[in-house]
Amino acid sequence: MKSWIVKVLAVGLILGLAACAPSKFKTYKGPPITQVIVKKSERKMYMVSGNRAVKVYDIGLGTQPIGHKQFEGDGKTPEGIYYIDRRNPNSRYHLSVGVSYPNPNDTAFALSQGKLPGGDIFIHGQGPEGRVLAPQRRDWTVGCIAVTDDEVEDIYAMLREGTPIIIAP
Repeated sequence: MKSWIVKVLAVGLILGLAACAPSKFKTYKGPPITQVIVKKSERKMYMVSGNRAVKVYDIGLGTQPIGHKQFEGDGKTPEGIYYIDRRNPNSRYHLSVGVSYPNPNDTAFALSQGKLPGGDIFIHGQGPEGRVLAPQRRDWTVGCIAVTDDEVEDIYAMLREGTPIIIAP
């Protein structure tokens, strides 16, 4: 009888401690983010509400940061107007928010060249891979926009699907 009570108490203690562990899912109580502006040449990403930048992040880009992404595997981050189209709570890069690349024009161009446009472009954290690569080189992704794990937790809470993202050279 005593061992049963000890087991129940142990399970309760474990569950209680797990509930106290920090969560990667934050809440955002600020003004709604109406657009995201990325300035690749500055390595900055602006969270904008109306006409005011609410938050600015330093970013890493694809391994080939100059120019618009055209093909799968080119290491470039897209340029143009896209939108936030999905969220990945189980990303290998901690958390991630999807960018709608490729659009129909991106796809048509790549196919006209006999290539694929690529895809899976995200704003994401570092995760284990980025924690190794980011200190060695700022631009380490395959075409995504990278921030720290702590920063992507805030970004994940701020952004909603359908938010426009303007990625400028």
